[in-house]
Amino acid sequence: MIKLEQTVKRFGEFAALNDADMEIPAGTAFGLLGSNGAGKSTILRLISGVYKPDSGRVTIDGRDVYDDPAVMEKVFFINDETVQFGSMTLGDLRRFYSGFYPKFDKELFDRLCRAVNLPEKRRLDTFSKGMKRQAVVITGLSSGTEILLLDEAFDGLDPTMRIIVKRMLVDAMLDRQLTVIISSHNLAEINEMCDTVTMLHQGRILFTRDIDSVKGDVHKVQCAFASAPDDSQIAALSPLHHEVSGSVHYIIIKGSEEDIRKAMEPLSPVFCDVIPLTLEEVFIYEMEGLGYSADMLRAVSGKEAETNVSK
Repeated sequence: MIKLEQTVKRFGEFAALNDADMEIPAGTAFGLLGSNGAGKSTILRLISGVYKPDSGRVTIDGRDVYDDPAVMEKVFFINDETVQFGSMTLGDLRRFYSGFYPKFDKELFDRLCRAVNLPEKRRLDTFSKGMKRQAVVITGLSSGTEILLLDEAFDGLDPTMRIIVKRMLVDAMLDRQLTVIISSHNLAEINEMCDTVTMLHQGRILFTRDIDSVKGDVHKVQCAFASAPDDSQIAALSPLHHEVSGSVHYIIIKGSEEDIRKAMEPLSPVFCDVIPLTLEEVFIYEMEGLGYSADMLRAVSGKEAETNVSK
């Protein structure tokens, strides 16, 4: 179990993380979602023991992480940079990290490197970005830790490389109940890999939700009425969003499809379609209800990626 309890991390006057409370059970695939600067990387560096919290606690199985080698041996952190490994070969990586992680599996390391055809004797600074990321992920998987942290692990990878890296991670999660925490500004990636997601913005945790429950709990209603309902009738539905185009009303409502249809019956719609939303749409509408702008939310939920806006 990983816990953050009222955790604060500041850099001068800037609060990178503010009063964060979070619990991550063992064996979970957990996603940290938010725009750049939201606090995702700060949480990963706190869990890995790179940062010391200014106040509050960060614990693994009840023990504070910072400055405790026995706890830090349980964690491998893959950040979004690989330049620090440039002068190393694969053999250098294996020797370096096997000295820090007693459970490092050298046979697994060699097998995975052969499986993706990584050149054993070349320096990593001659590798492509995707090959470097593969090498570092393989190192993390071979370390024998209980927890693997990935900071924008798939950023900049081509589709083939993404599939290969994700497959390696999924195999490890299934084989040994590895706890994986993935940070991303792309909701589609979180959706593919994770069971649970925490949404962060400006150093604060907005909510933590089970992804399957999120997707089944919000719907879009497309409907029309012979006699248009007044504002109070629409308000009684507690919509997250409502707009009208011509004679058609578009209403975003929380609840199951069955409950929503029952709620709509008193309004006597001429037609009423209840449509499940994509996960991106769910987060956008829920957070609009919290007062966040649609433009910011589209960036947070990964719409940036669709227009090739880089991190």
